[in-house]
Amino acid sequence: MKVPLTAPDWRTLAFLLPLLALPLIGLGMAPLFDLDEGAFTASTTEMFLRHDFLSTWLMGEPRYDKPVLSYWFQAGSVALLGPSVWAFRLPSALASSAWIALTWAFARRVAATRLPPIAAGDFALAAALMVATTLGPGIIERAATADAWLNLFVAAAGYAHWLWFTEQRPRWHYLGFAAMGLGFLTKGPVAVVVPAGAFFLFLISRGEWRTFWRWAFAPKPIALFLLIAAPWFVVQAWLEGPGFLLNFFFKHNLGRYASAMEGHRGNVMFYLPVLVLSLLPHTGLLVRALRTPRALWQDDFSRYGLLWFGLVLVLFSTAGTKLPHYLYYGYGGLFLVLAGQLAAPCDRRWLLVPMAILFSLAVVGPSLVSGKVPQMKADDRLLFAQLEASFTGNYYLWFGGALVTTAIGFWLKRYRVLTVAYVGGIVAALGVSLCLAPALGEILQGPIYRAGLVAAGRAEPLVMANMNKPSFQTYAQRAVRRRKPVAGDVALVRESRVGDWAEAEVLFRERSYVLLKLP
Repeated sequence: MKVPLTAPDWRTLAFLLPLLALPLIGLGMAPLFDLDEGAFTASTTEMFLRHDFLSTWLMGEPRYDKPVLSYWFQAGSVALLGPSVWAFRLPSALASSAWIALTWAFARRVAATRLPPIAAGDFALAAALMVATTLGPGIIERAATADAWLNLFVAAAGYAHWLWFTEQRPRWHYLGFAAMGLGFLTKGPVAVVVPAGAFFLFLISRGEWRTFWRWAFAPKPIALFLLIAAPWFVVQAWLEGPGFLLNFFFKHNLGRYASAMEGHRGNVMFYLPVLVLSLLPHTGLLVRALRTPRALWQDDFSRYGLLWFGLVLVLFSTAGTKLPHYLYYGYGGLFLVLAGQLAAPCDRRWLLVPMAILFSLAVVGPSLVSGKVPQMKADDRLLFAQLEASFTGNYYLWFGGALVTTAIGFWLKRYRVLTVAYVGGIVAALGVSLCLAPALGEILQGPIYRAGLVAAGRAEPLVMANMNKPSFQTYAQRAVRRRKPVAGDVALVRESRVGDWAEAEVLFRERSYVLLKLP
């Protein structure tokens, strides 16, 4: 059913535009975080160093675990703006803004199809707010990795599938398959499994097998998917041989599901605390929604969102490799369910209590970590030596003020619940991007960043010894290899290993990282 909509008025735009701008704020204030951001940006850097923008390499070795599309976006940004942290993160931020805008437009279009119907403006703003200000997705959406783009394409496919089901217009069929093709070129089969699997489960829950077969085996949409997704894989297989396809599909996709890779393991309950924490400051809306499971199931739209999220939760809870951001592939569906809770009449305590928890954790977190420093290994004790200095007065002023304001909010009843969620969400998101991320970045990555700048001006071969910090290559904008240093190398090592090269010249030393020149 097509719902006629008028153009958004200035009040709507006044609320929407800040949400669209959130992913862009403070992009360059924190250094790149290893391993993920470091690996992606180092691979993009290697494209320029090797003058090869077709294949992906990481510190001299083929990188078969991700397709190429996100690297192309990063390379385009760096070519236009130069190799800065801001430029590497900009494509992800733009993808995040696009996801926010797409969610707003989709929710506005389908608001009248919900049971009971919800005001289109409130529902759309609530949905956009979920995408823009929840803690976990808000962090990963700004990271220089493939996940912001994957979240966008998975959400676009899921939205298009729903519109095809409700409106039966061919364009949604094509757009859904195109989005899955772009997602496949971004991160592989998960971009098909999640939206197609969710749509399958929804149609089966309604007993509509024939509708699914008609959707899944339409020749023209399939051809469009292959036209987008297949050419790069074909060319890579021709250049690299069958080893590329075997590594990508069997090791880095099926292998990650069958067993834990790179130490990323966890039990079947791994994602429950991830869910609770990553949805802050809006976790209360999930608790409120779960109180009425029957009503959610009876509403087709909410059922679709729940099946979308539930598929991801079950799929990755049973997988061998577990990372927190895997759960976010299902948030495109979950956010629509939570938006329905927020747009309907709601007790403000469902919002204020999780906000208070988030701001309290931010205030006491540095002290809790500081108390654990004496128990760390020697290198890590040096790394965290300036922890308290990194969390400045502005940090505590921001989160402490937010906590006090939240407490006052329990007594102020004049503001709409959606307004409370909007203000609290933006305050939390800005606090993370402007205060928390820079402090953590300085602690964890600051020395590597400055070591990379020193290495950038050297002519000797660069190596990393007994560590994996690929952001060092990004900062140096030079080829770096992971191996044992030999005569004439400039090597990045941990402080505890400096004694292994007692004759070396120290070029840079900061906390637990040392840059050595071997004679």
